[in-house]
Amino acid sequence: MKNIILIGMPGCGKSTIGVVLAKMIGYRFTDSDIIIQEKDGRLLCEIIEQEGIEGFNAIEDKINSEIKADRTVIATGGSVIYGKNAMEHFKQIGVIVYIRMPFDGIKMRLGDLAKRGVSMKKGQTLKELYDERVPLYEKYADIIIDEKGKGVSETAVCIKDKVKLYFAQK
Repeated sequence: MKNIILIGMPGCGKSTIGVVLAKMIGYRFTDSDIIIQEKDGRLLCEIIEQEGIEGFNAIEDKINSEIKADRTVIATGGSVIYGKNAMEHFKQIGVIVYIRMPFDGIKMRLGDLAKRGVSMKKGQTLKELYDERVPLYEKYADIIIDEKGKGVSETAVCIKDKVKLYFAQK
């Protein structure tokens, strides 16, 4: 089986679910935000502060498009969908799973967005960001998983089953 790339809004649980899913199916796990921080030498919030949103998105796109992985669950940053090169690369190396969560759930889970390193335009509200990103997540997704009302393990099982079915149909 190829890689499983998880996309979705910050706070939807990509990293948490990704770790559980990787253990469940015997895959490695990687978090692309951590790779970005390691390769760049700065925290996400520092990159955004120093480079601006466009600069951050360019760095994120470049680093994500160079990720080499096999049999790995990759949790991406919420803004990965702004990177055309990264998304084309991920399509080639795996199946893209959008973990969809309603806005109210995202709003409830997120704390300080600046400290978290969320790529947002100045003055943009979380709702505006959500509305901007959802069509992009849906555009790139091979599989969409509705997370509402599910726990971490239940979501991981759902992803495992849908990915297995997806590859069986290919």
